[in-house]
Amino acid sequence: MTTSNLTQIDSPSLLILKEKVESNIDKMIVIAGGDSSRLMPHIKTNKMENVVRIMIDKGIKKFKAATIAEAELAAMSGAEKVLISHQLLGPKIDRLISLIEKYPNTKFASLADCNAVVDEISEKFSAKLITAEIYYDINNGMDRSGHEIDDQLAHGLKYAASKSHIKLSGLHVYDGHIRDDDFSDRKAKIEVGMKKVYEILVEMKSEIGDLEVIAGGTPAFTSHAFEKSRTLSPGTCVLWDWGYGDKFAEQNFEFAALVMSRIISKPKRGILTTDMGHKAISSENPIDKRIRFLNHEDLKLVSQSEEHGVIETENWENYKVGDILLGVPYHVCPTVNLYDEAQIIENNKWTNTWKIEGRKRKISV
Repeated sequence: MTTSNLTQIDSPSLLILKEKVESNIDKMIVIAGGDSSRLMPHIKTNKMENVVRIMIDKGIKKFKAATIAEAELAAMSGAEKVLISHQLLGPKIDRLISLIEKYPNTKFASLADCNAVVDEISEKFSAKLITAEIYYDINNGMDRSGHEIDDQLAHGLKYAASKSHIKLSGLHVYDGHIRDDDFSDRKAKIEVGMKKVYEILVEMKSEIGDLEVIAGGTPAFTSHAFEKSRTLSPGTCVLWDWGYGDKFAEQNFEFAALVMSRIISKPKRGILTTDMGHKAISSENPIDKRIRFLNHEDLKLVSQSEEHGVIETENWENYKVGDILLGVPYHVCPTVNLYDEAQIIENNKWTNTWKIEGRKRKISV
């Protein structure tokens, strides 16, 4: 990628390619059968009001969020509904109530997977004489959160449905652990787990009624899309990254977020140093799975500190101090979270700067 004014951007920086963001959102709607009402994208990836507004303009009105701040960001953008995909405890329940009071045009919901959380939500919402909307979180094999699909799940669902000032609206089923490269293998594994979920729904229908099923993230998106009764919650695909791009061949999204850095030193032959340290690119993965440089396959990131990224190359003579390097993050979600703002590229030109409001722990409540 070349732009006429890229040299005017300070580094390291996060670049957002606006046309590709819009294209990815359009593809997401196509996968959902053209029905934007089936989508509840997770905004933890982009965390930007401007990106959420693009989705709203394209007919997507519901969103998932990981934090209270992200939920407020969605409400600020004009979302009709936001699901905070965490169990909220203590002060976070109080903050949710404040969100509901501040943004009356947005419906908010959260997760629960046990009686203790249901009790605390019920108590605090009852005191305010308002009703909490919850989705029961299901552990479909990821073993990170949620209630296992066992003989106690029905009791938990009935308990939640019976509590004062609680509205049980559905089930939340995240199966991010299923990441087989082969689509048919991935889909088969996903449906084994979902079969058990629907058996519970059929068993419980006479007691708790019909429940919405919010399913999957980006890895499972194309699998769950076949079942029109499910609400779909991809997120990474709006910006896309190298980690998912290599694995999920059936998802033809484009890289819409790049990290820009500069070569700041050539300390010895074969070594280049950039200003792309830990603060510039997500570093939770091994050093060889953090960034893929565009048009420079010879570059290999070998170490990082806070402000420096050290690169090996066999073509050392071809590079000079001051050269700009662009790369695709392996994991875009935590990479975005490192930046206060993103530099917007349109028609191969830097045109704007967007705030990344959702990276804050708190916006106003």
